[in-house]
This record gives sequence, structure tokens and C-alpha cells, in this order.
Amino acid sequence: MPKILVIEDDELIRENILELLDAEEFEAVGAENGNIGVKLATQNQPDLILCDVMMPELDGYGVLAALRSQPLTATIPFIFLTARADKSDTRKGMELGADDYIPKPCTAEELLNAIAIRLKKQAIINQQAEIKLDELRRNITRSLPHELRTPLNGILGFTEMLISEYDYLEPSEIQEIVERIRASGKRLDRLIVNFLIYAELELLAANPQQVKILRNTLVSSAEAVIGEQTLQQARQEKREADLQLDLKDFAVPMAAVWLNKAVEELTSNAFKFSEPGTPVSIQTSVENNRFMLSVSNKGRGMTPEQIAKLGAYMQFERKIYEQQGSGLGLSIVKQIAKLHSGELKIESIPNQETTVFLFIPL
Repeated sequence: MPKILVIEDDELIRENILELLDAEEFEAVGAENGNIGVKLATQNQPDLILCDVMMPELDGYGVLAALRSQPLTATIPFIFLTARADKSDTRKGMELGADDYIPKPCTAEELLNAIAIRLKKQAIINQQAEIKLDELRRNITRSLPHELRTPLNGILGFTEMLISEYDYLEPSEIQEIVERIRASGKRLDRLIVNFLIYAELELLAANPQQVKILRNTLVSSAEAVIGEQTLQQARQEKREADLQLDLKDFAVPMAAVWLNKAVEELTSNAFKFSEPGTPVSIQTSVENNRFMLSVSNKGRGMTPEQIAKLGAYMQFERKIYEQQGSGLGLSIVKQIAKLHSGELKIESIPNQETTVFLFIPL
């Protein structure tokens, strides 16, 4: 039985709506002002909220802003009941995240139809989110045990060697073993972090309100973020001399954390799959009102078939090449681009050159 919260300061209107909803077998709860409505919404987690616009103390816009700012209530379908329905009022409510407007007075049929449409839409969103979560669970179940075991075996194997052979090892050999343990530990840490990030991105994609907030975030200086992250990756690989930067400064509609992650994965892959002494080129530009980041390397590349099959937990040529990680890097960048209305494009000539393009609309 869907639960509906009615926030309305006019007692007669509120009671009439509650009676109608009770008759239609909804679980209906009433609030006589905005402050009480916010409290009840937080406590009861209704499936839908009907809210008057003009109310004392806290009006409908204040209620909506308060609820959209809280994770527990941010995605609850929200319908305004209003005697004022001009374009400026409607636009203000929609910008805050309202799902619909119902003018007062309205018929019972109009009210129930609006409720039915919003509940159906939310059910579809929830169903899609559950499908994505099920797919994510299956992929993790298939891939995670093996991917965790590889670096973990390195840690355990080298640790056992250190313990059993310690008295016979030279200091230089001990240092080498410790460094290998550290490298395996870092690989394991990065793998776990990327699995968690990919799961977070999947959840974000299933939350329209969070996606909207994400797209309204701005990086004021893309050059600073990209320059710092690419240099960090080059230092980690001891390939500073191979790094070629051609960066122009732009403001980009992305959260800095996601731009930073995209650059990290693209640059890391470029170094990982190319030989020391070959260039890794990073460029930025604006084309057709889109920010473009390109990362090129002279490594082994990918075939068109491999590019077409690109997805999370997908690895290519595992029997030939040792893969560092689970192949999540490009899938993470692809999802970041999608969340920002952008796209990821790969152009590759196997064993010659590969360029990965990240496009974000401005």
C-alpha cells in the first residue's frame, strides 16, 4: 500500500484529500505546515508527497529544498498543489526538483491520475535500479574473487618467503621482497577502490536527482586538475620524460573528483600499456561546444572488436599479457562521461597508436 504525505495548511482541503486517498486504499498522512511536513517525510519515508506552495513558516519551495538536500528524501516524488501556476512559479519548482504541479481546485480524477503517473514512473526507476544492482552483483561475484586473489597471493607468497628464508637472505634481497609486497598491496588497494567506485557510479546513474546535482557542479580550472594528476601518474611509473602535455584551461561542468578519476584511469592505462621511452600525450580543447580530453600512447592498442566489447570486468588477451587490475578503468571513465551527458571514444591501430577521447558538453 503506497504511503502518501499531504502537506497543506488549509484544514478542509487537507482532510478532503486524506479522505479521498483513504478511500482509494492509500496510506495517507497529513501535515498542517511545512516544518511538520519535512519532519514527517524524514521519519516516515513516504512514496509520494503532495504539498501546498503558499504556507506560513515554511512554504512549499522551502519544503522541497529541504527534502532534496537530504539523501533519505531526495528522490521521493513531489507534487505541488497550488492556486498559483504561472510560468515563473512552475519554473522555480521544477528547478528545485518538483515532479508535477496540480492547480487548485482540482477534481478527484485529476489528483488521482497525477499520483498514479508519478508512482508508476518511480516504480520503473526503482525497477531499473534493481536490475543494474543485480547485474553488478553478478559481475562482482564472477570477477572479484579471482582479481583479489592475484595480488593477495603475491603478498602471501612473498611474506612466506621472507619468513622462511630470512636468515639466508641478503639485505638487498629482503628489500626487493618488501618492495614486491608493497607493490602487490598497492595493486590490491587500487582494485578494491575501483570496485567501490564503479558500484558508486552505478548507484548514481540510477538516481536522477543525484545526476542532476552532479551535472550542475563545475571545475573552474580543468588544466590544474589534469596537469597535477597526469604528472603524478608519470612519476609513479618513472616516466616523466615520456609525458607530453598540451593543456588549455577551461571551466568544465564536472565534479573535480570525477574529472580527477577519469584522468587518473586514462593516464594510468596509457602508461601501463606502452613501453618506457615512448610518448604519452595529453591534450585538451573545446570543439562544437564540448570539452575534449584526449590521451594517446604508442602501445599495443585494441582491435575494433575489443573496443565494441568494452565493459566492466572485461579483460582482453589475458593469456598473452599480464593484466594489472580488473579492466575496470575504462568502464569507470565511460560511466563518468555518461553521468555528465558526455561520451568516451576510442581510436586505435593495434601495435601502433591508441587515443582515448573524453567529451563533456559545456
